[in-house]
Amino acid sequence: MPKKILLVEDEKTLSEMYQTKLEREKFEVISVQDGGEVIEKAKSEKPNLILLDIILPKTNGFDILTELKSDSKLKKIPVIMLTNLGQEEDIKKGKELGAKDYIVKANSTPTQIVEKVKQII
Repeated sequence: MPKKILLVEDEKTLSEMYQTKLEREKFEVISVQDGGEVIEKAKSEKPNLILLDIILPKTNGFDILTELKSDSKLKKIPVIMLTNLGQEEDIKKGKELGAKDYIVKANSTPTQIVEKVKQII
């Protein structure tokens, strides 16, 4: 049975690119483009991992991460922050809030992102 990834990315082109790359590696991908849908999708889909952008419509990734980690049913799901916010304080905040890893999109290829997903799952 394929591992399930919840991909939270509001930029359609990037979302499709990451989804295609992950599906080629035999992951099942559920894609969400709106921060307001993440918690509901995580509860209904029970993903093995969440790739979470920070700048999103409705709510930001840090708030979503905080909510995920405070929910007893969701807190064990590993979260990788996948964002272009590469400032040291953003990285530190993401990890302090419970992110398993923090990837700056501009510094990583889709292949590197898939490798990181494989390492964590």
